[in-house]
Formats: sequence, C-alpha cells, structure tokens
Amino acid sequence: MKIDKMEQSLRPVETPMAPYPAKYITMATGEKLVIRQIKREEVPLILEAVKPLMTVEADFYDIVASRIYSELLGYYRYRVKDEYCLIGTIDGVIVGIVNGRLVDEKVGMSYHTMTLKRGLRIGAQLFAAKMEYHLDILNQEEVLIVAESPNGFKRWMIEYELESRPETWHELGGVPTYVLTKELWEKHKGSKLTGRRPVKEELLKTAENPILPSTYVQIPGYKR
Repeated sequence: MKIDKMEQSLRPVETPMAPYPAKYITMATGEKLVIRQIKREEVPLILEAVKPLMTVEADFYDIVASRIYSELLGYYRYRVKDEYCLIGTIDGVIVGIVNGRLVDEKVGMSYHTMTLKRGLRIGAQLFAAKMEYHLDILNQEEVLIVAESPNGFKRWMIEYELESRPETWHELGGVPTYVLTKELWEKHKGSKLTGRRPVKEELLKTAENPILPSTYVQIPGYKR
C-alpha cells in the first residue's frame, strides 16, 4: 500500500523487537493452551472477540475491553509505538488476550490482561507470558504495571510482590504505578511461568487460525 507523506509523518518509528516464541501449556482439564504473538493484520479479528465485552460491567470487563479495543486499534492504525499483543487459544478458540509496549530499551509497559474463558487461570498464564516476553526475551530490566480491578490487584501487585513506584506515571492512570523488576521476576517465575516449546506443527496450526468464541458464558453479566 502506498503511503503519502502526511500519513507517514503520523506513524511512530518502530523499534525492532524479537518475536515471542509460541509455547503451549497443558491445563488441568487436559486441554492445551497455545500462547503466541499476533501479527498486525490479525488485529481486526481480535477486535471482534473483544467487542461483545465492552458493555459488561461485571469485574470491570467494560473498561478493560474498551481500552484493549482502543489500544489494538491504535496498533493496527500505526498510532502506538512499539506495541505487541499475545493471545491464548484452546482448540483454536481465542480464550485470552494480553498486550503492552516498549517504553525504551530497558523499560516495558504492561497494558491489559483479559480472560475470555474463566476458571482455568488463563489470565495468570498469559500475564506470566507477557512478563517473560519483556524480561527474558526482550531482556528488559523492569515492567510498569497498574490494575483496574480488585482481581488484577490481587493477581499482580500482591502475588508478585510488586514494587510501588508512585512517582512514575503509567499511561493508563489508575492506581499508582507498580513495577516488576528483574529481581522480582527471578524470584517468582519458577511458580508463575509454565509452558513448553516448541509447539508441534499440528497444534500450532490451530492457533494460527484463531476462532472467535461462540459465547462468554463464564463471564458474569454477559448476555446475548
């Protein structure tokens, strides 16, 4: 696609980023959760998975879904610098989404974590994968994190013993900023980070052709 000079001037210069290597996790049910990074051209499909939850008030799905929608649209339209998105799929169906971006070479910024299939701790697995991406694969030193729900605060701030950094302002606002440092990650990743690589070709193919959820019955307040 030919891009005119005005459009080109609106697009941020992108930093080369190592891709997240796909992995799989065998869940308690025996199902296999595949976590992989999406490409920019896949964003419209992911937006369709997010859209039905933008009016669900329970557990703050409305604000989280609305913000993820906006962030991913910004990524798709080249209006956010150095953003990425990881998805989790089971049997090809999208069951969770996480995203974030690079602030600079040493600092990462966590945006959101959203579970579309509850009860299997998929959100926790995806959050850990996101931290793995920043701290192990991109070799950053710390990740800035905020929470927009009590569940998020318990899962991230308390369980990871995050360092309070109120003098640093996170793009999302919310509660004062907390930080996962490399030291804290090394302390907790043994109990938080799971998964195996490589993903077998047949299993990876199901994840590379993601399917929209047919319903969100596990999410309280969702009606269709």
